[in-house]
Amino acid sequence: MTRFFHRASSAIVSAATLLVLLSICDSAEATVNSSYDFIIVGGGTAGLAVASRIAQGLPGKSVLVLEAGPDAPDENKINVPGMKGSTLGTVYDWNFTTVVQPNAGNRKLNQNRGKVLGGSSALNLMSYDRSSAYEYDVWGYLGNPGWSWNSMIAAMKKAETFFPSSNYGTTGVGSTGPIQTLINRFVPAHQSFWIPVMQALGIQNNLESLGGNPLGVMFQPSNIRNSDYKRSYAAHNPGYPSIAGSNLHIVTSARVKKVNFVQRRGNLVATSVTMEDNSTISTSGEIILSAGSFQSPGLLELSGIGNSTLLAANGITPVLDLPGVGENLQDHIRIQSSYQLLDNYTSFDILRFNATYAADQLALWNANQVSMYDYTGSGYAFMNWAQVTNDTKLQSLATKAAANPLTSSPAEALRNSVLLDYLHNPSKNVPQLEVVFSDGYTGVKGYPAVGNPLRGSEYFSLIAAIQHPFSIGSVHINGSAITTPPVINPNYFAQEYDLEAVITAAKFLRKIANTAPLKQAWSVEYEPGLDVVGNGTDATTEAQWKAYALANTLTIYHPVGTCAMLPKGKRGVVDSSLTVYGTSNLRVVDASIIPVLVSAHIQSTVYGIAERAAKMIIDEWN
Repeated sequence: MTRFFHRASSAIVSAATLLVLLSICDSAEATVNSSYDFIIVGGGTAGLAVASRIAQGLPGKSVLVLEAGPDAPDENKINVPGMKGSTLGTVYDWNFTTVVQPNAGNRKLNQNRGKVLGGSSALNLMSYDRSSAYEYDVWGYLGNPGWSWNSMIAAMKKAETFFPSSNYGTTGVGSTGPIQTLINRFVPAHQSFWIPVMQALGIQNNLESLGGNPLGVMFQPSNIRNSDYKRSYAAHNPGYPSIAGSNLHIVTSARVKKVNFVQRRGNLVATSVTMEDNSTISTSGEIILSAGSFQSPGLLELSGIGNSTLLAANGITPVLDLPGVGENLQDHIRIQSSYQLLDNYTSFDILRFNATYAADQLALWNANQVSMYDYTGSGYAFMNWAQVTNDTKLQSLATKAAANPLTSSPAEALRNSVLLDYLHNPSKNVPQLEVVFSDGYTGVKGYPAVGNPLRGSEYFSLIAAIQHPFSIGSVHINGSAITTPPVINPNYFAQEYDLEAVITAAKFLRKIANTAPLKQAWSVEYEPGLDVVGNGTDATTEAQWKAYALANTLTIYHPVGTCAMLPKGKRGVVDSSLTVYGTSNLRVVDASIIPVLVSAHIQSTVYGIAERAAKMIIDEWN
């Protein structure tokens, strides 16, 4: 059977692609039916997963995916693991930014999200992990029956096929899913110091970190197809559509403007979607929003569901007052440091400045031989604060933050009580800090420019991510036009705890780098550098750490919570079936439903949410 591509681009269709039973069309050339049983808005990480599973489980039902971005199956910047990050800021990115963050140096921070078939699974850095079992159990404790570690681990494992490795055990990984994962075959020589240096600091090696206890130091999987070392993501290689039949129809470059409703038996019934060109597509079944944490709430608001006062102020006629829409925004924040390697080590940076070497390495990758372009950065450590510092200041600041919420929302109060529980119960194995070993330079200062005598130097970087910040924000529409970017306000550093957590993490990065055996691999701290932050413990040095944190803290791109799965009285937006309150057939299936930010990169969790949603939908329709 044939897979038909009708795109404006001239991308070559591979033989493997031709074996898949579905149609992917660009909106300019697509023939779209007037009605479908299921319409999924957003062909990203969750959208393609839930749509493909529905199509597979309900072969007699028609399933339509509407993706605003293009399909890019042959884009090297997506497929080549070592080109990770090169798609940020491009045509494949929505290129959102926050509003000015007054507590973070009055900066606007980038909020990159995927605008391409596959969504952010096509743009991310391919980290593939999970949080502690307890964190998923908490979802159920918050009033969501059926959601737990047991239900989520089954769903997350269903998404993946893990290829065994001597650097990982057997617990917590799947073997039958369309997303392929593995431990990277390319490890730089100086990364061999990663596990020993963390062990020297008292952090134990964890060979099964995806099995419910992520604490420790470890290698972790990346989502890479084993056969050719291409990124394995929601859209391709092999991707979720590979499991579906011809009842799945995917249209790219197709943006939805709003959802339309009628009132029936006291509930809103979603009847159709209006496209950007004002055409409509009807449904006889369900509409599922999978547009992500920044755009699913916006689509609800543009459709008249949200805080009625805010909607009216933006020229939208309210059809359902649901004040939790767009609130409860949570995100991981990160700080990084980098170190100049000794001359006997070669880092990923060589691909920046040595075009001949880079071409040779790309040729190796194309020939499916071991190459620097395989690299994704698989060295991780997850810790609680007691493993990082003896200072109790963070505990007192957490208590202060919980007692002084930023909003009057019961969702924030509930979330704060959960975060305190995580802090006070180390036996639950909930990490507070992640540190990633990343080969090559990563940071704010920038790699040395042409003409700089340091150009040609090679580095490694350490990236620290705060897993449970107390600051909470929002995302809302800015007017009634779908083309106007949303107002994204994460409120970074609005709680003092978060700033102190970043400072503590940054100090710990320097401690890691200066501990044997890692300290034998480098000569100079490039960022922040001793000229920016001294080595002392006096008030001047403390002020330098604070200034560095305020100017250099970034997001690690894990926004969640803006259509929270919580009881309606707690400012929830969806119930435990992911149905929007007050509607009968409108669901949200993506990271926005996560009620409390998990201590993990969110990719695997989002696949698990989609798998659970698909099972619920299939069971209901059967």
